[in-house]
Amino acid sequence: MAQVIFGKNGTESPEPVKAEITGCIPEWLQGTLLRNGPGLFKVGDTEYNHWFDGMALIHSFTFKDGDVYYRSKFLRSDTFQKNTKANKIVVSEFGTMIYPDPCKNMFSKAFSYLLAAIPDFTDNNLINIIRYGEDYYASSEINYINQIDPVTLEVIGKMNYRKHIALNLATAHPHYDEEGNTYNMGIALMRFGMPKYVIFKVPVDASDKEGKKPALEEVEQVCNIPFRSTLFPSYFHSFGMSENYIIFVEQPFKLDILRLATANFRGSTWGSCLKYDKEDITLIHLVDKKTGKAVSTKFYTDALVVFHHINAYEDDNHVVFDMITYKDSNLYEMFYLANMREESNKFIEDKVNFSQPICQRFVLPLNVDKDTTKGTNMVMLKNTTAKAVMQDDGSVYCQPDTIFAGLELPGINYKFNGKKYRYFYGSRVEWTPFPNKIGKVDILTKKHIEWTEEECYPSEPVFVASPGAMEEDDGVILSSIVSLNPNKSPFMLVLNAKNFEEIARASIDASVHLDLHGLFIPSQKTN
Repeated sequence: MAQVIFGKNGTESPEPVKAEITGCIPEWLQGTLLRNGPGLFKVGDTEYNHWFDGMALIHSFTFKDGDVYYRSKFLRSDTFQKNTKANKIVVSEFGTMIYPDPCKNMFSKAFSYLLAAIPDFTDNNLINIIRYGEDYYASSEINYINQIDPVTLEVIGKMNYRKHIALNLATAHPHYDEEGNTYNMGIALMRFGMPKYVIFKVPVDASDKEGKKPALEEVEQVCNIPFRSTLFPSYFHSFGMSENYIIFVEQPFKLDILRLATANFRGSTWGSCLKYDKEDITLIHLVDKKTGKAVSTKFYTDALVVFHHINAYEDDNHVVFDMITYKDSNLYEMFYLANMREESNKFIEDKVNFSQPICQRFVLPLNVDKDTTKGTNMVMLKNTTAKAVMQDDGSVYCQPDTIFAGLELPGINYKFNGKKYRYFYGSRVEWTPFPNKIGKVDILTKKHIEWTEEECYPSEPVFVASPGAMEEDDGVILSSIVSLNPNKSPFMLVLNAKNFEEIARASIDASVHLDLHGLFIPSQKTN
């Protein structure tokens, strides 16, 4: 079965396709892995410029009694409906700008866009699947999300964050606490008063029993954090959460609001409105989840770019958090389709221009004495070289501990989210747009193990714990695998999370596309 990877249109399989099993799927593995990512890049004679622009293709892999069933469906968003009806791309995306009719009152619209700051152009939710209450949504980094049926993958309804909380957008990477409450983060721009970052919570029991009441109707604001620069908010893709704190990294990878609001008239894409200031610093905000108050100490580090947090926890009056960092913002450039199609030449030859992802650990002391002597390292934890050094003005300069290089799309045993943990999993990157290995890192020993197979490209690894597991890595790793080899069928890989030995693979007689993120839903929630 030929695979489509580098910006070619995928095809959907709306009815379940039973996979051919090699090995043995564990009997206890019952549930559905939902995945999301771009899958439609060309409509009629028009084509998107960037891989992150492609219209969303939702996948599901259902594990039932030792069998695996695959299903996929294009997200029937308003954007999808408009584009397919017109048989061309008529809705703008991150790297593809569709210009309005010049006969319309463009300057009136520009003023409106400036007030809203994030135009209502698209609801193409292609990044992740998130849960609010008992509702599941396809999501991206805009103000719209599309509720889907996790079994049929049909769109149930479209939601607008703005109708429930004053937000222009929210991340596609929320957190879930032990009770099942969902925490997320977004930004509120000019229309809603002073611009600010907003952290909010959706209670787990917010949905009514019949599912008619959206969980978002019960959304609660936890806190807000003012922008340090009114017209240049920090871009953020995720954030950290420990048991008692939210960690927000305000990086110098910034969105130029004025450029965004006038992108149409300048002939620029939204993506071009993001700029990295390597001369700036990175601020680290620590917010108490219960009180909504930020810790008064100014924590900062050198300029960096971060997309994915791994985990955070508290240890002996310190907050420890790990994330994947970069020295520049060129990652987005790599995913322009013109570059991806030249991957075998351009990115191998020019790899020095693209920084590798680095897993770094930061440690923030909670009890900071302003009278501490300048230059004192206040990190008292063992087994880390991370530092938090007192400065003359009472601020604290943080120096990270490097744990591992070359791993992205990190995941953990989510039962350890917000807790002290030892292992994380990710996709291994070696100078190509797409990962070709899956890795497991032991943070304590800094050793790692890998799974790889020639001509195979794995998706983000997802950990599912064994029933009654007592050890952190007692479970399986799930990853959908695609190939450039037309004679190699796509398959769902099941690995033993302890040793990365293959337990089973489920080969699928259908087109399976590369994706971005998703989540595993236990069977009792998908029946």
